[in-house]
Amino acid sequence: MRVKCVAAGDMLVQRRLPGAYEGFEALSAYIRKGDFRFFNLETTLHRQALYGSQYNGGSYLAADPNTISDIRAFGFNILSPNNNHSMDFSYEGLLKTRDNLLSSDFPFAGIGRNLDEAAAPAYLDTLGGRFALISACSTFTPAAMAGRQNARFPGRPGINGLRVSETLLVTQEQLSVLQEVAEGTMVNGRQDIMRREGYLPPLPEGTVRMGTLNFQRAEKPGKHTEVVPEDVQRVKRAIYEAQEQADYIVVSVHSHEVGGIDKEEPAAFLVDFAHQCIDAGAHAVVGTGPHLLRPVEIYKGCPIFYSLGDFVLQNENIQMAPADMFSDYGVPEDSTMRDMFATRSKNHTRGLQSDHRMFESVVPYWEAEDGKLTYLKLLPIELGFGLPRSRNGWPRICHTAYILERLQKMSAPYGTEIDAETGEVRLR
Repeated sequence: MRVKCVAAGDMLVQRRLPGAYEGFEALSAYIRKGDFRFFNLETTLHRQALYGSQYNGGSYLAADPNTISDIRAFGFNILSPNNNHSMDFSYEGLLKTRDNLLSSDFPFAGIGRNLDEAAAPAYLDTLGGRFALISACSTFTPAAMAGRQNARFPGRPGINGLRVSETLLVTQEQLSVLQEVAEGTMVNGRQDIMRREGYLPPLPEGTVRMGTLNFQRAEKPGKHTEVVPEDVQRVKRAIYEAQEQADYIVVSVHSHEVGGIDKEEPAAFLVDFAHQCIDAGAHAVVGTGPHLLRPVEIYKGCPIFYSLGDFVLQNENIQMAPADMFSDYGVPEDSTMRDMFATRSKNHTRGLQSDHRMFESVVPYWEAEDGKLTYLKLLPIELGFGLPRSRNGWPRICHTAYILERLQKMSAPYGTEIDAETGEVRLR
């Protein structure tokens, strides 16, 4: 079976779409070429008469529920609301988002009233085939993770999370210094007592614990990250289930973690997780999260987009926020949102709104035959960097090559060859 797919990155939307603005029709026509047309909804859907959570994804994001009809006008037909903002307004905000999506008849995956619901595939029936979407997120506070229900207790609302374990690799000399520091500061005092009493397992040889950080002896310094096996197995189980029900399976993963000091470099666990998804039977992996482009890889004939950047970026169009957000940035609670954003961004010289890369993305269109990629084209878009806050953030097709040239360079180490003029990816 031949299928056609389109995917976009994060839709961090806070405003109603003004209508068919200049460039809208051409972009919408491109999106509608796909049977499967996906994006990540990086906001909650309600009218803000809710408690703000103690923790947020960087800002408290909420859009009018009617925004979903504006989004549908672009041509999208399936989404994931699973990201680090899903719980900005705690359980009620997540459940209202879920209810509003259900009433809009928009298929979605990644959040739910319990973990099994959040982890389950969402299905999209089209004339071009039946598609399954499985959604996971690695960037979240622990309280955002949905819980399983059992015979005695209902499940806990939340997201389908990917918990990540991190081990810092150090030389023997560095490990000795860390051991000395840990003993001198007694940073592990309570943990050490619990280990002696048998409530915690002993540390493996060659390992030093420093509070929440784990250090392990190695030949050279580095960092090892991996997804908790239980969470990988939960995604693989969903893929296994979807294989019986769908013609084509897409896994979306929202991840802000980095592989080094460059935001464009995906963390090692994300690469491994994407490969495991394909090995388990998924046909494509779509990454979102860091608000900029990351490499494209073709793995075993299947596309992996480590991040598609932003499709809509309205991070500083928030009209109100809980007192906690003002406190987080040392701004008086009676300040305006304008003052709060000016403080956070150091008078608009740092942050998402000041980095042109956050306003440069691609929208891939691809075709696959019997699950294997036969055609892939990347459409560059730009979101109006430098325009006034009232007008930037909406996507338009970009007719210059520099976005694709940047993506071309970062994808080359993954063996991906992109034509910066046409956006087509060479398939071997």
